[in-house]
Amino acid sequence: MRPRVVILGGSGAMGRIIARDLVRHGRGRIEVVIADRVRPERAIPGVRVVSLDITQKASLQRALAGAWATIASLPYRFNLLAMEGALAAGTHYVDLGGLFHMTRRQLPRANAPARDLETVSEVHCLVGATDKTRYRETSPLGFGYSVDTLLDEFSLPSAVFRGGEWRMVPALDPGERIDVRFPAPIGRIPVDTTLHSEVATLPLHFKERGIREVTFRQGFDPEFMERLGLLVRLGLAETASANGTGPAPRELLLRLLERLPKPVPAGRPQRHEVLRTVVRGRRRGRALTVTTDCVVGPRAGGGVGPDIDTGAPPSITVQLMLKGVIPIRPGVWAPEQVIPPEPFVRELERRGMRVVERRTARALNAGAAR
Repeated sequence: MRPRVVILGGSGAMGRIIARDLVRHGRGRIEVVIADRVRPERAIPGVRVVSLDITQKASLQRALAGAWATIASLPYRFNLLAMEGALAAGTHYVDLGGLFHMTRRQLPRANAPARDLETVSEVHCLVGATDKTRYRETSPLGFGYSVDTLLDEFSLPSAVFRGGEWRMVPALDPGERIDVRFPAPIGRIPVDTTLHSEVATLPLHFKERGIREVTFRQGFDPEFMERLGLLVRLGLAETASANGTGPAPRELLLRLLERLPKPVPAGRPQRHEVLRTVVRGRRRGRALTVTTDCVVGPRAGGGVGPDIDTGAPPSITVQLMLKGVIPIRPGVWAPEQVIPPEPFVRELERRGMRVVERRTARALNAGAAR
C-alpha cells in the first residue's frame, strides 16, 4: 500500500505546487490527497481531492484518516488546529511556518548542537525578489504569496533576537532597514525586518553556541513596496472593524482584490528571488562568515518559478522522511534540527534552484565582523 500524504489547503497556490512535486518526484509511490474547502481550479493528474473544513474536528479527522503524513498549506493561523488534528490522527506533520508567534506556540523547545562552527554569534536571513515580467493584466499585490500573510508580515511588529533576547520592533521600522546587494537581476535593494518563524527557532537551535542575534528581512521591487506600504499606512491591513460593526478593513481589501483580474504575462515570466543566510561565528581560532544564496529564477521547478522555493521544501521533507534520510522520532522539531543539509540541497538543485556558498575568514584581532 502506498503511503498517503494529505495536503491541507492544497487547492491554493503553494498547495498545488506541493501536490505536483509529490506526484512528479514520488513517481507513483505516494498517494497524494488534497483536502480543502474548494477544489483546485484545474485537476492535477494523480491527485485525489476531498472536502475539508479545517475548523471542524470531524471534517479534519475524515480528511486525515489513513494518512502517513500531513502537510499544512493553510493560512498560518490554522497551523495549530492542523497540527493537533495530525497528532490525533497519528500522522507525521509538516507546515510552512507560523510567523513567529504561532511557531512559538507549536514548539515547546528546539535545541540542538550547531553544525560546523564552534561558536555562532549571528544569523541573518534575507530575501530579495524582483518581477521584471511584462503584463497585459497586472495585480497590485501579485508576488505569488498569500496576500493575507504578506499583510501580516509587513504590518505587525517584527520579532528580532538581539543581545541574547527576543524583542519586537515596529513594522517597516526605518531604523532596521538595510541595503543588500543580491545577484543580478535583483541587484541592490532595501530590505526590512518582517515577522517570520526563523527568528523563533534559530536562537534555540544555536543557544549552546552563544548566539546573540537573529534577524529576518525581505525586500521586493521598490514599486511593490510602495504599494504595500501605502495599504499599511492607510490602515487597510487592520483586522478589527473600525467601529465594531461591518467588515474589517483587511477583510474588505481582500474581497476587493479578489475582484481584480489575475496577472496575465505579455511575455516570458521574469520573476527572480534569492534566499540568503549570513551566519557569523568562530572556527579554529578565526572569525568566519558563511553566506549562502539559494538563487531561483523563472525556469525553476519546471517553469514554476520562485514559488518553488516555498512549495517544494515540504514535499522534499516528506520524501526524505519516507526514504529514511530524516529519522523518524517523536517530538516537535524545527527544520534546522532534523533536516540534513546535503541531501536537502541536492533536492533543491534537482528542481532548478542554485545554491551558492561563500566563506570569508579573518584573524580574531582584525576588527569587528561585518
